[in-house]
Amino acid sequence: MDPLSDILSLLRPKSYVSAGFDAGGDWAVRFDDQQGYIKCYAITRGGCWLTVDGLADPLRLQAGESFVMPSGRSFTLASELGLVPVSSREIFPVQRDQGVARLGGGGGMFLVGSRFAVDAGRAGLLLASLPPVLHVHAPADREALRWAVERMIDELHDPRPGGQLIARHLAHMMLVQALRLCMTEAGPTRTGPPRIGWFFALADPRMAAAIGAMHADPARRWTVQDLAAAAGMSRSAFAARFRETAGETPMEYLTRWRMLLAADRLETTGDPISVIAPDLGYWSDSAFSTAFKRVMGRPPREWGERVRGVA
Repeated sequence: MDPLSDILSLLRPKSYVSAGFDAGGDWAVRFDDQQGYIKCYAITRGGCWLTVDGLADPLRLQAGESFVMPSGRSFTLASELGLVPVSSREIFPVQRDQGVARLGGGGGMFLVGSRFAVDAGRAGLLLASLPPVLHVHAPADREALRWAVERMIDELHDPRPGGQLIARHLAHMMLVQALRLCMTEAGPTRTGPPRIGWFFALADPRMAAAIGAMHADPARRWTVQDLAAAAGMSRSAFAARFRETAGETPMEYLTRWRMLLAADRLETTGDPISVIAPDLGYWSDSAFSTAFKRVMGRPPREWGERVRGVA
């Protein structure tokens, strides 16, 4: 798989809820307790304000635009700024899938999208470098998302056999396409302050080639020179560019990726450390355990026992 697919696969979404929201008049809805969720929405009619905890400036969203909330921050959607919001729990029934919630009679703003529940700890490690909001607003980008959005609306308004499965696949398409488009906007031609993290490093084809090489063969004893060759750059230029875009050195990224793969194996298989370590480039169990604790915050045995519920 490619690096973006690798990373999204490691998130292992545990559930999906796809729904529409039809609001009219003056309205505001507060979405609290978002840790452990990724949300992807598209505005198909009207517009609204998005206010995110920790961000000074609200974001105006218009019909045709989409946004992704990858970091689990609480937020508010509103027809106008300054309105007192109601809780989303009053509007959206718990775990309701494939329906349309209405507020104020509807008819003003219509939003469609999905919520993906993921492991909060793993999401924190994988998504911490992403901004709180990824906004898809360029006309060409909006057109690229339109097909999936229109199909999602059809499924919500006219439920048919197999509709939940189709909606879930459409939700994945919307999420991945939105991330692709945001990555494209963050590419080498982007103006403005630099954005830093693995997501934005993937927007640089040379950095993406190096990251892809690491993902394809995590057991290899990579050197910076090897990765520079994969990127088609000199060692010094590659090392500087990687830190500039990813916010860490190539070896730091490689170690973190290996430990995320190790955590996944500890959670999903019965493989012992003596098997996992060499598969990820460590020929010493103690060196592997030290690296794992440094990156993941606890020893590998404790990690596996925590997930499996072993006392």
